[in-house]
Amino acid sequence: MSRLPDTERLTFRRFTNADLDNVEQLNGDAEVMRFLDGGPQPRAEIEERVLPELIADQNENGLGRWAAETVDGTFVGWFSTHARTPDDGPMEFWASSDDPTVVSIGYRLSRAAWGKGYATEGAKALLRWAFLSLRATEVVASTMAVNKGSRNVMEKIGLHHDRTIHIDWPDPLPGTEHGEVEYRLRRDEWITLRPARPDEAGELT
Repeated sequence: MSRLPDTERLTFRRFTNADLDNVEQLNGDAEVMRFLDGGPQPRAEIEERVLPELIADQNENGLGRWAAETVDGTFVGWFSTHARTPDDGPMEFWASSDDPTVVSIGYRLSRAAWGKGYATEGAKALLRWAFLSLRATEVVASTMAVNKGSRNVMEKIGLHHDRTIHIDWPDPLPGTEHGEVEYRLRRDEWITLRPARPDEAGELT
């Protein structure tokens, strides 16, 4: 199976049943989950539903969610790539696809990992993975409009704001009234915006 390549400070691996405590620490933190899934999740839900979904969320091309650790083995969260089928509706509801022409990226980091540049470092790795290994023509991402931290990361790695969508959620989170923002970056834009690396010779055509 293809694997998301490691970065200078982060290594990536598949989730296993041994990650129960790691995921509980991540998804049980109210601050981490402030803009996600409606709040912290109890251990029983993580054990019965969330962790099995993380373990199953992989395919042979390397699409899915990868557990992220520092080089000393400290769990910091996860990063993800998923193939999508764009339509006129909100990105939140775009169908999954077997064709990675359009790839959505995402991440979730523990609070102890905030402010250290891991999100930007990992997200840059996702872009490179999507455009070079998956041969995507476009990368997309979304978050709540009020989630300034995630928006800053998207902008740092070169994604640009495309549109704001308002969704009628059944149990809206605080800030939902400001909408969901969608960001995107085309492969040709990414190639133009960044310096070429020697190890990418022949991969950019």
